[in-house]
Amino acid sequence: MPSSPAAAARQILIRLHEVMAARTSAQAKLNKVVDIIGQALSSEVCSIYLLREGVLELFATRGLKQEAVHVTKLAEGEGLVGTIARNVETLNLDEAAAHPDFAYRPETGEELFHSFAGVPIVRREQAVGVLCVQHVDPRRYDEVEIEALQTVAMVLSELIANAELVDERPGDVRVTGTGTQITTGLQLVMGMAKGHAVFHQPRITIEHTVAEDVEAERQRVYSAFAKMREQIDRMTGTAEFGVDGEHQEVIETYKMFAYDEGWSRRINEAIDSGLTAEAAIERVQQRTRMRMRQIDDPLLADRMHDLEDLANRLLRIVSGQLGTAAQLGLRQDSILIARNLGPAELLEYDRRRLKGVILEEGSLTAHVTIVARAMGVPVLGRVRDIRHIVSEGDLVLVDVNENRLFIRPSADMEEAFDSKLHLTQKRRAEFAAMRDLPSETKDGARVELMVNAGLRDDVAALDVTGADGIGLFRTEFQFLVSATMPQRERQQRLYKDVLDTAGDRPVIFRTVDIGGDKALPYMRQDEDNTEENPAMGWRALRLSLERGGLMKAQARALLEAAAGRTLYVMFPLISEPWEFDEAQALFEKQREWLADQRKKLPNAIRYGAMLEVPALAEVLDILLPKLDFLSIGTNDLTQFLFAADRAHPKLAERYDWLSIAILRFIARVVRECNAHDVPVGVCGEMGGRTLEAMALLGLGLRRLSITPASVGPVKAMIRSLNVEELQVFMTGLLKDGTVNVRDAMTQWAKDHAIEVS
Repeated sequence: MPSSPAAAARQILIRLHEVMAARTSAQAKLNKVVDIIGQALSSEVCSIYLLREGVLELFATRGLKQEAVHVTKLAEGEGLVGTIARNVETLNLDEAAAHPDFAYRPETGEELFHSFAGVPIVRREQAVGVLCVQHVDPRRYDEVEIEALQTVAMVLSELIANAELVDERPGDVRVTGTGTQITTGLQLVMGMAKGHAVFHQPRITIEHTVAEDVEAERQRVYSAFAKMREQIDRMTGTAEFGVDGEHQEVIETYKMFAYDEGWSRRINEAIDSGLTAEAAIERVQQRTRMRMRQIDDPLLADRMHDLEDLANRLLRIVSGQLGTAAQLGLRQDSILIARNLGPAELLEYDRRRLKGVILEEGSLTAHVTIVARAMGVPVLGRVRDIRHIVSEGDLVLVDVNENRLFIRPSADMEEAFDSKLHLTQKRRAEFAAMRDLPSETKDGARVELMVNAGLRDDVAALDVTGADGIGLFRTEFQFLVSATMPQRERQQRLYKDVLDTAGDRPVIFRTVDIGGDKALPYMRQDEDNTEENPAMGWRALRLSLERGGLMKAQARALLEAAAGRTLYVMFPLISEPWEFDEAQALFEKQREWLADQRKKLPNAIRYGAMLEVPALAEVLDILLPKLDFLSIGTNDLTQFLFAADRAHPKLAERYDWLSIAILRFIARVVRECNAHDVPVGVCGEMGGRTLEAMALLGLGLRRLSITPASVGPVKAMIRSLNVEELQVFMTGLLKDGTVNVRDAMTQWAKDHAIEVS
């Protein structure tokens, strides 16, 4: 076997090229293919399974019994072959029978063979078959052999498609409809939008996979890389929304991928194996997709999406198919439809015409989400099969606030949407008019309304909403959008910019909350540290205290950024008082060191803690005397208290902020804080909903930190409320143990003309 994957694949492709050019039947070609691969890999068995009528049928084999051909069939997900097809993944096993998905088929005679390796045959992003090899002796196949198989599988996809040997996959044809459809997704960037559906890009189908002239293909790729980098440099230099903010860091990270030598080297190696430029890019892209399917970490998966976006761009350039919707131009108010988008892709669109984006994938931490938020474009993600249920030009109504998507709406639906959109704009104007009015109840109780933030651009919401300050600045966002660990100087610049923009309004910085389900791709993870429950795992302050260098750098950055001001620092996920003590001691030691260096320091430091772990409530009497303030993090607290994952659809009803249990828990915490004269507030989604916010005020809370969009509605509720009457009502409600608190509070609000929505 040759020493490199390229050489191994090239040897096979040279022989396959002759087979594909021969004037024989498709079956004869497949029979020849398994012989060539088996000989090249010195493997006793080589088999090809193709998807026919919804099942994987053994089409050709060398080494298994010939009478099994067209007889042995496996459903997708059944056996090793079915598992490969379903998951679009590679398997490499030294003992096939030991795998939990192994399914024995006696007619094949495969009981003689122990080792097994299989790769999916992919066409248009979906598996249409499986190519596998087997060996008598237990052994794992070398990486050289696996990569050779993957390259051959790509060529096979062209052969079997041309011969029409496989089913037409659902993804090959857009299933369009004429009636109204209503669906939901994942709320990524809030807002409402109306426009006509425009598909981001046509699907590029690679027709020729085997290269005639390797050097000519290499030059095509070099030229395409140069053009792609020029495009990206031009776009990022003329971004309409300015150069400051985390979205700019996102673009810089994206550019790093575009100039990544490792990526271009892998494409070159694929060309060396004998593939055309288009096939080489697709070959590397397929491997990226397989890796994405195996990545549980959503943040790392987002980085892989950026790489796929670049591969799509490169593929369009090298194939000459440059007609994206952006380049053709939007002719009317449009809703962009895509499987996924990279940040640079979004920047190409005319902002005057682009009203909203709908994605089949997408996540809250994806780069495109951050850029869309900076552009003010509503985004709804995770809309299943969106590219198959909407046609180009269809009228689409997007209400991300309500998580509703209307495709080809009826006249009544459109009229209702327009009315709501008009009302929303009118209400927004009313809330804007209230910006300078105090958030004060009718009986004179002052409520601090602060906003949650995590991006430099979010701070602008202070002036727009008239909020009292930032009650939660999530410092980890800078870490999540960066390709490498942010250096102390970069952190310091961000924190100083935030403080300068906030002016004399307080900013509470939460120390970095990473780890668990927010793992960083550039931070080495312990191999034995796989977490079944990452939200309750090694994250936040636990991780920061273990990695002292990380927290020391952040402490210095915060201390120097807040020179001459009051610095508010809050530590997340504290479960015991000693954790707070260690974190505070670390900050104080850094303050002493900076003082010795004659650095300018904050005038004062206020230390706070987040109550998210219910256990902390049992030791508040020990912790509160050490605190300057406490903030209740209702998102994590609620799921920990109810043992209910907030993202689990079957547990959604258990995750109720207006249950007696959570309300009594919060009331108890408020009483303890008041007894120790420690200010207490809430940061989390609970405080941003008007009815839930009203309940919190009834429990005695007077500080809420919420999303900027919630400030107006919550302030309107506060100004319509007599809080003393509410507290009397809430006391009785909690004492009686009312089963349906939500209905009771809704009725009370209605009876007292409280503005809740």
